[in-house]
Amino acid sequence: MNLIIGAFTMGLILSLLSLGMLISFRMIKFTDITVDGSITLGAALSAVLIMAGWSPWMATLMAFSAGAVAGMITGILHTRFKIQEILAGILVMTALYSINLRIMGRSNIPLLDTETVSGGTENLLLKFTGGATKMSLFGWPVPLTDIAVFITITIICVITGILLNRFLKTHFGTVLRATGNNPQMVRAQGVNNNTMVVFSLALSNGLVALSGALLAQYQGFADVQMGIGMMVWGLASIIIGEALVGKSSIGITITGAILGTILFRLLIAIALRWGLNPNDLKLVTAVFVFLALVAPYMFKSLSSKFFGGSRHA
Repeated sequence: MNLIIGAFTMGLILSLLSLGMLISFRMIKFTDITVDGSITLGAALSAVLIMAGWSPWMATLMAFSAGAVAGMITGILHTRFKIQEILAGILVMTALYSINLRIMGRSNIPLLDTETVSGGTENLLLKFTGGATKMSLFGWPVPLTDIAVFITITIICVITGILLNRFLKTHFGTVLRATGNNPQMVRAQGVNNNTMVVFSLALSNGLVALSGALLAQYQGFADVQMGIGMMVWGLASIIIGEALVGKSSIGITITGAILGTILFRLLIAIALRWGLNPNDLKLVTAVFVFLALVAPYMFKSLSSKFFGGSRHA
């Protein structure tokens, strides 16, 4: 049970990363590598502020803002200075490595015995259980801290998903989505599509940094290397989500990204439980991404070969 709750909690935290990448990769068609740096930026800044005595909620909000600034810089490099998408992301990501080290002062910051965003929920659960530190779920004793984190992260993800869904259905959100599909049409309507790109990248990386802030609080540390490979993780989650629920509407797409991240994390957790060497985690992640990318085309090809051929006959 602890494995399942931990996998779901981690999946929900990283689903915010997937939602951010959903905006950049899918909606405005921008290959943004800033992600690997902005998730660490969110973790580093929130950890430093919490250790300095800030409220974890304020520290998390500041992490979101810092990530938005990083995404905005990437957008400006691309739109104002005409630097290619990938190169603009690489420049900001590389700069963020040094910035994150400057913020942290060292390569790792432990967050032991510090207050987190789930502290209020845990206090409520302690009152509900009469001070007991564990609760029974389906006959399994689960630490109250894990349940509190799961509930808090679930609430944050649900609220974020609802707000993002409502925003993308507004006139401004519709223009944002149209920027990726048909920028010429957007310009014909008198909208500056460069501004939309910058805003989209700011929102995207803000969500990514928010994920990093929550991840640091959940894991109990912030590390300067924690962002390596996260872009691949988010991309895999989006692809798995699309395979699960399709892309029929904005709400369905957002739900799919969240479910895809949770499922991906469950697969990784099961693989680790079955004896996967943690050193091979990135390799296994790459294999999962490869399978997620080629599986739809393989199924389509096989379906066309067998069913298409039979109908022709």
